Amino acid sequence: MTPERILVVDDDVDITRFIEMNLRFEGYEVVVIHDSQEALTQIQRRRPDLVLLDVMMPRLDGVELTRRLRADPATAALPIIMLTAKALTADTVIGLAAGADDYVIKPFDTLELVARIRSTLRRHRQVRELSPLTGLPGNTRILTEIADRVRGGAPFAVCYLDIDHFKSVNDAYGFARGDEFISLLARVAREATTSCTPPAFLGHIGGDDFIVVCTPEQVPQLTERVITAFETEARALYDPADLERGYVEATDRRGERQRVGVVTLSIGVAVSTSRRFDDARSVVTVATKMKQIAKSHPGSYVAVDRPEGE
Repeated sequence: MTPERILVVDDDVDITRFIEMNLRFEGYEVVVIHDSQEALTQIQRRRPDLVLLDVMMPRLDGVELTRRLRADPATAALPIIMLTAKALTADTVIGLAAGADDYVIKPFDTLELVARIRSTLRRHRQVRELSPLTGLPGNTRILTEIADRVRGGAPFAVCYLDIDHFKSVNDAYGFARGDEFISLLARVAREATTSCTPPAFLGHIGGDDFIVVCTPEQVPQLTERVITAFETEARALYDPADLERGYVEATDRRGERQRVGVVTLSIGVAVSTSRRFDDARSVVTVATKMKQIAKSHPGSYVAVDRPEGE
């Protein structure tokens, strides 16, 4: 695994040497620069994972450098922690208002500095993983969750949710309306998973595909609740005339008009009690296969993987 890269920007040679030594000991890759203007150039060439930045710098102070980084779309989300020798509220407020994620006051405790760096990096990793449309965890977090269940040994189930006829609806109404169908599924699935005891995990693969990780016992009630709520509330997203007819008209790949029924859900379920899983990807493979089976059935359908012989 490649170590995370931290850029330390401070004109105090003794402080940077001390920071560099401690951060390298913690396993980070550290680059030290004593001039903020040069730091701006280096960041543009190769973006670090986090910038540790002194407020008081020659030529270009830390606050102004932060403002410039936040103004550039390429570095707008770059994690920044400010170092300041002034324990004044005004200094910290100015730094945070400029866009810094956190601040540490000199002289600082090494353990606190490392803890703040870890916390900031972890928070940004989580934010990067969230779907901008649904706010749900993405693929990396989903695989981690499933892998934890595989290693844990307790029975679990993985449900792969997919909207039937979504492409046709998206083509007929446009992507903005399509996003409303995706957001609806995210909301009703979130309501269903949070109502479980213990709460189930919900992730967004992308598009109209979602993953739920729960216990085998939770599958029937959870999937039924999601299907019922989605089918009921999706009606409000159709044009009244299409809803009354019971279908939308869309153009297929050959340029021909076709009639497509209202959206339903196909759900494929992989269950750890049905077979042995060695890793997360094998679980997803089975859930995907079961989703394809569910799609072969009309209307909303839940296909659950069964042990051989059943």
